[in-house]
Amino acid sequence: MFRHQQFFGCLGALAATAAIVGALPLAAPAAHAADGPFPELVGTWNGSGVAKFDGGRTESLRCKGYYTNTGGPHSLGISIRCANASAKVELRANLVDAGGSVTGSWEERTYNQSGSVTGRAFANKLNLSISGGIAGSMLVTVNRGSHSVAVLTSGPSLKGINISMSR
Repeated sequence: MFRHQQFFGCLGALAATAAIVGALPLAAPAAHAADGPFPELVGTWNGSGVAKFDGGRTESLRCKGYYTNTGGPHSLGISIRCANASAKVELRANLVDAGGSVTGSWEERTYNQSGSVTGRAFANKLNLSISGGIAGSMLVTVNRGSHSVAVLTSGPSLKGINISMSR
């Protein structure tokens, strides 16, 4: 039987990181925008998604994201809340973009998970790796007022999430 605490602990970490990371295409570092990838994500986002579990089981999610850049255009603060009928997740992340190289930290507050983020930022995508309470990868793609987050994890039950958000 699936444990919601384990699922949402993993989901929170992934979603926060994903939302945090959410914006830039895989290309050469030369494609990196002069102001970095983060300014386009700043603001409030709403959306939905699907969590995928071991054995092919899925669960729907409703999400709200808040992105800030109080540290300037090369930093991004992320707060994402996702929920369904049985649980909720509250993810937070802080990312820094230094010439296309992204580093930072994430935490899931409901289930007390945390870790680090590393990866690359491109013109409209983020390609990230997450570690800590769980390990995995995240791809965030931004496209004119919307963005998507795809996360893969090697977690014991949660295998991935796909979220689409818009303003």
